[in-house]
Amino acid sequence: MPPFTVLHVCMGNICRSPMAERLLTLAVRTRVARSLGGATEVSVADELLHSHSAGTGGWHAGEEMNPPAARQVRGRGGDITGFAARKLRSDQIDAADLVLTATADQQEYVVALRPDAAARTFVLGEFGRLLAGVDAAALPPVELTPDSVYARGVALVEAVDAARRGATPLPADDLDDPWGRGDQCFSRVADEIEETVQPFAAVLLPG
Repeated sequence: MPPFTVLHVCMGNICRSPMAERLLTLAVRTRVARSLGGATEVSVADELLHSHSAGTGGWHAGEEMNPPAARQVRGRGGDITGFAARKLRSDQIDAADLVLTATADQQEYVVALRPDAAARTFVLGEFGRLLAGVDAAALPPVELTPDSVYARGVALVEAVDAARRGATPLPADDLDDPWGRGDQCFSRVADEIEETVQPFAAVLLPG
């Protein structure tokens, strides 16, 4: 039930999935701000979509976002306040309407934990690639209410899963692990994340 909930998964939950979590939140807030304006867009946006993340391993549990990842989020207008790394739990998968993983290996990990989540679990790049072929006009019309956005989000995930036709992700769908590789690599990975989360927000919240 609302809000529409997106769970991002990577390995340690300090680089890729935190960037995806906060850049999707930024994209949604930006769409809502364009529609509503004023100072209310953050609270309204957060009632429409909940974006959070976890890692397949718990080595960094409780830690802040990796500094170069945090720089990418802040530099693009996002907020890193309150972030703390977490190990993935089955109940987080159960509660998610969409699970986006950094790699195909992590997608397999999620589905092994919760086989019934297979139809709503995608590699992030895979989801973005398939999203481009979805007929947005066939989705339920949307208003800026939690129930309306939730219904459109669920239908969108179903449409992207149908477009997948049971195919496995492509190697190019994976996000490289930028840990320890410097700001240029983090910037490239953040660009790739935005190539999915921004179109996703635009389809979810048109206008």
